[in-house]
Amino acid sequence: MLRRRLNRLLGGDERRVDSRTIYIGQRQGSASEAFIPPKFCDNRIVSSKYTVWNFLPKNLFEQFRRIANFYFLIIFLVQVIVDTPTSPVTSGLPLFFVITVTAIKQGYEDWLRHKADNEVNKYLVTVLEDSRRIRKESEKIKVGDVVEVKEDETFPCDLILLQSSRDDDTCFITTASLDGESNHKTHYTVPDAEKDLESLTATIECEQPQPDLYKFVGRMHIYKSNHEPAVRSLGPENLLLKGATLKNTEKICGVAVYTGMETKMALNYQGKSQKRSAVEKSINAFLLVYLCILVSKALVCTTLKYVWQSKPGQDEPWYNEKTQREKDTNLYLKMFTDFLSFMVLFNFIIPVSMYVTVEMQKFLGSFFITWDKDFFDPEIQEGALVNTSDLNEELGQVEYVFTDKTGTLTQNNMEFKECCIDGFQYKYSETSSELDGFCVTDGPVSKLQQKAGREKEELFLRALCLCHTVQVKESTEQDQVQGEGLIDQVDGLGVDGEVLHPLKEQSGFIASSPDEVALVKGAMRYGFTFLGLESKTMKILNRNNDVEMYDLLHVLNFDPVRRRMSVIVRSISGDTLLFCKGADSSIFPRVRQEEVERIRMHVERNATEGYRTLCVAYKRLSAEEYAQADAGLREARLALQDREEKLMAVYNQVETGMSLIGATAVEDRLQEEAAETTEALQGAGIKVWVLTGDKMETAKSTCYACRLFQRSTELLELTVRTLEDGTKRREERLHELLLEYHKKAVQDAPPVKAGVTRNWSSANYGFIIDGATLSMVLSSSSESNSSHYKNLFLQICQNCTSVLCCRMAPLQKAQIVKMVKNSKGSPITLSIGDGANDVSMILEAHVGIGIKGKEGRQAVRNSDYAIPKLKHLKKLLLAHGHLYYVRIAHLVQYFFYKNLCFILPQFLYQFFCGYSQQPLYDAAYLTMYNICFTSMPILAYSLLEQHVCIEILLDNATLYREIAKNAMLRWRPFLYWTLLGVFHGLLFFFGVRYLFSNPALQDNGQVFGNWSYGTIVFTVLVFTVTLKLALDTRHWTWINHFVIWGSLAFYVFFSFFWGGIIWPFLKQQRLYFVFANMLSSVSAWLVIILLILLSLLPEILLVVFRRPCGPHAQQKKPVQSSVGGLQSPRSSARPLLMRTFSDESNTVI
Repeated sequence: MLRRRLNRLLGGDERRVDSRTIYIGQRQGSASEAFIPPKFCDNRIVSSKYTVWNFLPKNLFEQFRRIANFYFLIIFLVQVIVDTPTSPVTSGLPLFFVITVTAIKQGYEDWLRHKADNEVNKYLVTVLEDSRRIRKESEKIKVGDVVEVKEDETFPCDLILLQSSRDDDTCFITTASLDGESNHKTHYTVPDAEKDLESLTATIECEQPQPDLYKFVGRMHIYKSNHEPAVRSLGPENLLLKGATLKNTEKICGVAVYTGMETKMALNYQGKSQKRSAVEKSINAFLLVYLCILVSKALVCTTLKYVWQSKPGQDEPWYNEKTQREKDTNLYLKMFTDFLSFMVLFNFIIPVSMYVTVEMQKFLGSFFITWDKDFFDPEIQEGALVNTSDLNEELGQVEYVFTDKTGTLTQNNMEFKECCIDGFQYKYSETSSELDGFCVTDGPVSKLQQKAGREKEELFLRALCLCHTVQVKESTEQDQVQGEGLIDQVDGLGVDGEVLHPLKEQSGFIASSPDEVALVKGAMRYGFTFLGLESKTMKILNRNNDVEMYDLLHVLNFDPVRRRMSVIVRSISGDTLLFCKGADSSIFPRVRQEEVERIRMHVERNATEGYRTLCVAYKRLSAEEYAQADAGLREARLALQDREEKLMAVYNQVETGMSLIGATAVEDRLQEEAAETTEALQGAGIKVWVLTGDKMETAKSTCYACRLFQRSTELLELTVRTLEDGTKRREERLHELLLEYHKKAVQDAPPVKAGVTRNWSSANYGFIIDGATLSMVLSSSSESNSSHYKNLFLQICQNCTSVLCCRMAPLQKAQIVKMVKNSKGSPITLSIGDGANDVSMILEAHVGIGIKGKEGRQAVRNSDYAIPKLKHLKKLLLAHGHLYYVRIAHLVQYFFYKNLCFILPQFLYQFFCGYSQQPLYDAAYLTMYNICFTSMPILAYSLLEQHVCIEILLDNATLYREIAKNAMLRWRPFLYWTLLGVFHGLLFFFGVRYLFSNPALQDNGQVFGNWSYGTIVFTVLVFTVTLKLALDTRHWTWINHFVIWGSLAFYVFFSFFWGGIIWPFLKQQRLYFVFANMLSSVSAWLVIILLILLSLLPEILLVVFRRPCGPHAQQKKPVQSSVGGLQSPRSSARPLLMRTFSDESNTVI
């Protein structure tokens, strides 16, 4: 980024002007102009975060911005500077371990980014220089170089297409890596450019780099000797973007206009904002509590120390006289130093190693989603993908799911179902005896057996064949000469209507939208076949097998604002025709109103049946009208400033006064198990909202099909249609409806029982709102009204079983998600979608899920998790999400508990050692307690624990509600774990003290010292907290056994080893033979065993006597084994790697 800014500073001309001038082939344009080589950035791509030189300082700065790391750094510095009771190693080593592990992880991830950058930057490309083809590295391409790209290669920078190997001067590309669109797109060469690029002298004037993939404005000046420079407009159809791939074209040549970090792909690369999970927020809250406990302990000990020393003879006993320096020290400074010393002594109550354990648990745990075979989709040969492992536990806390409709709830696999021509419905029937393949099935009763007329039918079918951007895919297998052969090759349909090989049907056409292919294939069924576009001439084969030819004059491209597209063509007879197709809301206002009513009935009925509808209109243009439109379009396309607005104005001017011919209905089938998935989510207490850009009727029928709306559901509709009231202003009507619906859904609604979120037998409501009305709700004329409307709207929505938002713009989808996310209670939201228009809501939600669908991969790249189909969401939330949350919640509570057990005896010890800051434990134990002795069992537990069988989790969705709203990390369970830690800490300390009331504990009469005391306490502590975790474990694998018993064995081995050798680097060896001596005493053995049993006795009794209740009770029955005997549920458990779950069902406390 710094390099990019420097480039812009050096190239001052780029800062001052809104356009740049590029010299093709680095050659001067006009001889009369002075040639100043412009400065542009090179073609290097940099996505990495660090370099070798800045990795250490930058990474350390980022890590110490975390409060916990910074706190431990301060503690470490205090230990180094102040004379503290414990060695700086005790806090320095765990901190070093955490910082190092995190740095290695981040360094590895950045190394992968460097590696990916190098692959791109060192990729060899062909550049045309001085009539020679030179192979050079991609990073050495400069703006103005002419680059040659071959089929299936990706474009190394943003290029203007100058030459194509295709006869019609076009090329096909796929932009799946950019905008997610996997369909082929057609791009065009600059008109009238020289075929011989070596003799081409031209300059390009275009806008400065900007990230919009679909916008490009420029013009090209072509210089020829003794001629005025020719000016040609350049648009997005001439621009080939870096990252796109060349398809079905042997090779192309283009000139580089944007390179490196100024390409549209690089400008669109943005790191996703950091999302924090609810668990992380709970950890921070608990940390504050424990920090208060730590400060309180230090204050208490400091105060009591000086109270105790104020007594005569206590401050300076005869055996420990103060030095002169100690006597001269300021009292308040000494008190502050003592306070810091106590802080250092007790600082282990704050678990720094918990952060690294949580990081490892999230990172390793995410692999289980990737490895889950149930998420593998054989159709695309891919499984689930995890882009962000930080949110695994958030999957178990979702309260709202916002889903797109097309491609998410539905398959985005379009099939032409029927059409309506001049008010008559036509359905395709293969059994039809009529020659034209048409079959009238309904329509006005009086006209049931009539047709619209052959002329109208043919006009409608011609419109379907001409009004699109579909291309015919070339065949390499056979020569396509005759029309019939082409039909077979293109669509897999013979003249007689027989369906041939389905693979051929899929590979016949290339289009940017599956809707367009469906309409062209629909026209084929009725006898009109699109043969392709050659040199701006469109060919169609009519019912009489005659080839009709039309000159393509202009394409008025589709855009989401206009919601329509048009073509202007000229027939052989000289007629100029405009054909237009688009959404009913955009076509109806632009045609004669008397024609609308005949079609509207069919459009609404088709929408109610769940079909996607498009209306088709046409207009004959007179010579004057066409000349005016042509001049307007050419002028607008040459504009460098406000080109989009000028084009829109011309489009709107041309597309008026049209005649409505008919409408089409295309079916988009429901996704596999879509209804079952949404039903399971609602059973789990999750509210499902559908946010779609589709029309209300289509979306409503999809909601019924997905069981989001039931037949008994009362629908509350807040759309433009319901706001139409001649006597009142729209805003007044909006306020009236909001109050009416609020009274019905909120005020008059019966109180909801705890845990019950949906009951179809009682009154339930569905809410429907459209984009236009939502704009009124969110941006009312007055600020107070807007806030009031928003609150009413939100309360209504939250009291409805399902909400449908239709006609939504992408930004409005994000606004809805943001509004719910920031509402009272801050509910956890999840957005799921498959297209580029869903990216905004995916990024806005707490958890974003991308579907690997047909609309490409932009949603997948911007998501936190990606799954092949909607049905996989059920297992992702109800099984994986549930388990991840239970595991990490237990991990967090357990960490605080075991550190409280660890430090409480140290605190109590101060009351018996004159508050002298004497450590109870050896420095080695202080350092290794969290790193080695107790870390691995909880990590294994947090990765492998399965407290409920996965089949039961999926079958009984209500189990998901038990952990809703962060149930396991609330203050009540936190208090339970804290009290348990206090009980165990008191028992360890006073139990061992009771043992020491007998001074002679060894056979030879020798007494134990203070280090033996601490070692016995520490031994009881390590065994108790480890066995407590073993009692909590419901699903045993060999890994659990290995780490639990292995950790205990390692502690015993280490204690013998550490105390059994004289270490030359230690000034004093406090534990020399202490552990071995301790174990030689029978009393010590007895106390260790008794204290462990007493500590765990309440837990054991709770497990034994607790009666199972609720949905878990059914799991307590013994499981019938395959050999006929009964086996315990625990014995039947197998590891998650084998994707089966334990039948043991006790809920983790």
